[in-house]
Order: sequence, then structure tokens, then C-alpha cells
Amino acid sequence: MENQSRPEDMLLLEGLQVSTQTSVLSFSLLLLIYIFIMLTNISLLILIFSSRSLEQPMYMFLCNMSINDVFGATIVIPHMLKGLLLLNSERSMHYADCAFQALCVHLHASASHTVLMIMAFDRYVAICNPLRYATIMTKRMVVSLSVTAWATAFVLVVILVGLSVRLSRCRSVILNPFCDNASLFKLSCDNDSVLINNIYGLGYTVVLLGSSIGSVTITYLKIAILCLSSRNKVMNSRALQTCTTHLAVYVILLLSAFIIVILHRYPDLSSHRKVAAVLGHVALPALNPVIYGLQIKEVRHSIVSVLYKNKVTA
Repeated sequence: MENQSRPEDMLLLEGLQVSTQTSVLSFSLLLLIYIFIMLTNISLLILIFSSRSLEQPMYMFLCNMSINDVFGATIVIPHMLKGLLLLNSERSMHYADCAFQALCVHLHASASHTVLMIMAFDRYVAICNPLRYATIMTKRMVVSLSVTAWATAFVLVVILVGLSVRLSRCRSVILNPFCDNASLFKLSCDNDSVLINNIYGLGYTVVLLGSSIGSVTITYLKIAILCLSSRNKVMNSRALQTCTTHLAVYVILLLSAFIIVILHRYPDLSSHRKVAAVLGHVALPALNPVIYGLQIKEVRHSIVSVLYKNKVTA
């Protein structure tokens, strides 16, 4: 598949391997999912910012998730849609664009973890320290936690992708539907020293997933202990509802991350890895607004209220 006449700064993306008969169906389905992601997430953002009843830390953190989902879907899906319309030999991309896409792809994935971590902390304070919630989760704290979540993810990802970009290139084919750090890494020459990349890559994975799993586990264990020791059925029901929603999103994200990381180590399972990668960057942004919109009572009531007002006005 290597093309020696291809300019040095141009790469060939393998893209989604679909037959000619299913390319139109795949394009239509992917386009519909992208439209759905944009409509649901942007609508959720507008609803939260326009409703006074939703001007609470929990929903401000939810805005971070919706922004991240719109960002993640936009950086990946339009490129895959374009690839479905082109022949295999025409799916090219400049190396700089590929590196930028890889940075954005990992920023989206990393921010998904860091945002869910601060959301878990918010739920812990709300349930375990309800009397101090207003004094702890101030607007300044919400902004500080949000900035920290994004800044931490950005710094970790810039170093990760930067270490791969510094390597010399002996290959020009990206064996993936889109660019990511592993794809950039596999372009390097065999005689390059990749020890630093391997050490940092392992450290990045351990720090991100380890801190994510550790903080969420500890947080929800404390919440579970409090609920088990409390006889307040109303509080327990509310805590169970919000925590179940959060945990469902987190478990899906975690499984997706583990599957992609593991399958990158097995070239023979490349088709499975592509499916997992697409699901991680397409299915999750589509599921998040649906899960939160349907499960969180305040959001559900606000949606009903907006629809009712529109019906009365009409």
C-alpha cells in the first residue's frame, strides 16, 4: 500500500473499509449520527444556559461534557464522511493535519475522563456534604475545576503527540479511519529510539486511567457507604439516580478506552480496533446527551417545559 511517489508530507489514510454496495448506507448512517450528536448536545447546552433552574454546578459540568462531545465528533466524523466518498488512493492528508487531528482526538478522550472526574467530585460534595455544598461549589470553584480538567488533558496530550511527531518517518500509510498517536508512532523508522515514547505512553495511560478509576471508585464507595447507613429514602433515591447515570457513562467510556488500547497491540485484529475506535468517538457523544437528558429529572422537566411553552405559543 506504500506509495513512494507520494510527497513526503502527505499520508494515505486507510479509512473505513466498506464495500461499494454499503458505502452509501454507511455514509447516510454516519451523517445522521453526526447531525444527531450536534443537535442533541447543542440543544442541551442552550437549555442549560437559558434556564435559571439549571444554573447549578452539576449542569455547568455537564456543559463541559457536551462541548467535548461536539468537539470530538467534529474532529473525527467529517473526515470519515469525506473518506467514504473518495477512492482508497485519494484518501490523503498532510502530516501536519494528521498530527493536529491526533492531538484533538486524544484531547477529546482525555478530557472525557477528567470532566467525569470533576463531575464525580461534585456528586460527592452534593451527597456527602449537602450543607456545605453551596460554600464549596462556588462559581469560582466550578470554573477552576473546569479549567483544570481541560488544562491537564491538554498538557498530557501535547507531550504525548509531541514525542511522536519528533520521530523520523519511513512509512506513509495510516492504518486507521482517522489519525491518532498510535498511528503517528507506527510511521516511525525501525532504527529510531522510541524508549521515551514507550515510557511516557505507559505513564500517560497509567496516570490518566489510574487517577480516573481511583477517584471515581473512591468517590462512589463513599457515596454508597453513606446511602447504606442512611434511612432517608428520598436522598438515597436521588443519589442512586444521579450516580447511576454518571457511572453508566463512565463504564462505557472506560471499556471503550481499554478495548482501543489493547487492540492497538494486535495488528491481526485491526478491523476490530477500527470498529472500537469509531464507536468510542461516535457512539459515546451520541449516547451522553440522551442518557443525561432522560435520566436527570431537572433536565427532563426543563425539556417538557420548553416544549409546552412552544405548543402554547403556536
